[in-house]
Amino acid sequence: MKIRLSLFEIFLLETIAWLGLWLLSDYVAALLTLILGAIVSAVLAIALISEAIEPSKVPKKYFQVMLLSILSIAVAAAIYVTLLGGEMDFLSGKF
Repeated sequence: MKIRLSLFEIFLLETIAWLGLWLLSDYVAALLTLILGAIVSAVLAIALISEAIEPSKVPKKYFQVMLLSILSIAVAAAIYVTLLGGEMDFLSGKF
């Protein structure tokens, strides 16, 4: 059984997963947001550059999902920070 998810569904699932991580531990979520955001951005940039140099048979959806992954990380972080008014536990010393 193959499940084909639309780009919007992928974005929602990733955003929900990131928000869950932010709710569990804002410290771990902040670290992973910076680290994974940078890694996924670098991979996407390298893939786009190599695609511009020599086109491959990589589906267009790959690039769209990579971009949505970056956006879902940023959106989840923005939602969490907005809801808390910019106050995070690990910055205030409350654990």
